Amino acid sequence: MSLAPGTETDLQNRFRSHFCGRLNTEYENKQVRLAGWIHRNRDHGGLIFIDLRDHTGIAQLIIQPEKQELFQKVERLHVESVIAVQGTVVKRSEETLNSRIPSGAIEVLVDDVQVESHAVALPFPVADELQTSEELRLTYRFLDLRREKIHQNIVFRSQLISKVRRYLEDHGFMEIQTPILTASSPEGARDFLVPSRLHPGKFYALPQAPQQFKQLLMVSGFPRYFQIAPCFRDEDARADRSPGEFYQVDMEMAFIEQDDLFEILEGMLRYLTETMSTKRITQFPFPRLSYRDVMNRFGSDKPDLRVPLEMQDVTELFVGSSFKVFASNTKEGSCIKAMVLKGRGTESRQFYDKAEKRARELGAPGLAYVQYREEGPKGPIVKFLSEAELSALQERLAIETGDVVFFGAGKWEKTCKIMGGIREYFSDLFELDRDELSFCWIVDFPLYELDEKESRIDFSHNPFSMPQGEMDALDTMNPLDILAYQYDIVCNGIELSSGAIRNHRPDIMYRAFEIAGYSKEEVDKRFGHMIEAFKMGAPPHGGIAPGLDRLVMILRDEHNIREVIAFPMNQQAQDLMMSAPSDVSRLQLRELHLKLDLPVETAEQEPG
Repeated sequence: MSLAPGTETDLQNRFRSHFCGRLNTEYENKQVRLAGWIHRNRDHGGLIFIDLRDHTGIAQLIIQPEKQELFQKVERLHVESVIAVQGTVVKRSEETLNSRIPSGAIEVLVDDVQVESHAVALPFPVADELQTSEELRLTYRFLDLRREKIHQNIVFRSQLISKVRRYLEDHGFMEIQTPILTASSPEGARDFLVPSRLHPGKFYALPQAPQQFKQLLMVSGFPRYFQIAPCFRDEDARADRSPGEFYQVDMEMAFIEQDDLFEILEGMLRYLTETMSTKRITQFPFPRLSYRDVMNRFGSDKPDLRVPLEMQDVTELFVGSSFKVFASNTKEGSCIKAMVLKGRGTESRQFYDKAEKRARELGAPGLAYVQYREEGPKGPIVKFLSEAELSALQERLAIETGDVVFFGAGKWEKTCKIMGGIREYFSDLFELDRDELSFCWIVDFPLYELDEKESRIDFSHNPFSMPQGEMDALDTMNPLDILAYQYDIVCNGIELSSGAIRNHRPDIMYRAFEIAGYSKEEVDKRFGHMIEAFKMGAPPHGGIAPGLDRLVMILRDEHNIREVIAFPMNQQAQDLMMSAPSDVSRLQLRELHLKLDLPVETAEQEPG
């Protein structure tokens, strides 16, 4: 375990003069005071050895047999008991050196022990990284946090936040806190609501993000804002998303264009990577890929560029084909996608059956494929394809003997997403470099999409992004062809954040909403405070908010976000340690002018 250098100098008191992990041969024959937890203890024929652990690491203590009083104090102590000791640093003998820890060349001969806390038997071990159920780990999270790996994750997180602040302040940003109790927003995820005691029947909402506040700060004349912002969304858990709350590096800048923001964020991510990890960034500046391009090539707007698989469009090869499944998908709005898996043309039938099962789970009717073997093309659809089509495929896709090509056909977006899911499924076949950070920007998102159920135009993502071409584009272009100044930052298939150059002009905002079917009165009702602010002089501005938890997860090589959060909830949005959410008393409900209307199956749990 590590601690920032020098921080021990102002911590000398009756408990300690030094930290365990800082001791080395320079301290030989010096008296020291140490304090911490008993990590391990061993009785070797009268000598008691104790590994004492503090925040910086471990030091080995020796209690000699002639110290009978000390023996009696420590011999029955459980591991994780807290003690403070005084003793003399000595060199270890050659045969007892421990090169695995920084203090492995010394040990401390103990002269005095004070037992500060007797630990009971533990529900799981701290010293050994044994597999432990998540329920047990979260119930005793304070104990889990003592384990070296997760302890270091939290130390790392703290240090990373410090470096983020330093970098942004050095680039002219000011840290400004925005409200936690705010108004509910009709857009986005589900809000967490807080009832008001002073205003019966009314509710605050915890912010899903400081979006509106940070834009109003730009209107207020602050040029560059940032905040390590807590955000609250009542949504389900995933491996890379914590239920309930998360933190983001929220930032906004006035008088900028898209390239200005890219330069700032790329610089920050490069600085953090180079100073906080041994990982390396694949390409700098980060590549910029359009939304249409990544969907066509990877079937996802958050592609892992380390995976050496790409889709190719082969629609034109099957115009007029006798294979009706393909021929019927050569019209506008549909497509045929192909993806070559090198050297997998001779896999077992089970291999293809599993891939087809995954395709069905993704919403496809099946998964067509052609194997190019020594004896010629094989596969379920080969009999429907002409020799000319098979040859054209082989030439277009540079297929070699031993390869297999998979196909998807249908509506463009759905087909791209299904084939993207198959690409992700096959990614396990490749040994990806875990030390490679393949960042990329996804740009040129469409401003609108067609809601086929409602047969109307709607915003595809963020209604407050500035349209590319501004008012002229809104007045002259097909809405489905209008692009937005909106962007995502992606790393190794994980979306770190979305951002945008904002629409700061009321006239353009009204027109953009009008195309999506909203009247001026509706816009004023929902977003009137923002419109009013923009009418009083708003600078061009834009921002982004990379997820702090996800960034730590990537840099620490963790697969689950709960490993980088000190006190996370479980997948059911419960804090097992604090027993939250919990019942409240009738008095508390009465003060808030609330009555419960519980589902029948939980009615008996109503507080008494």
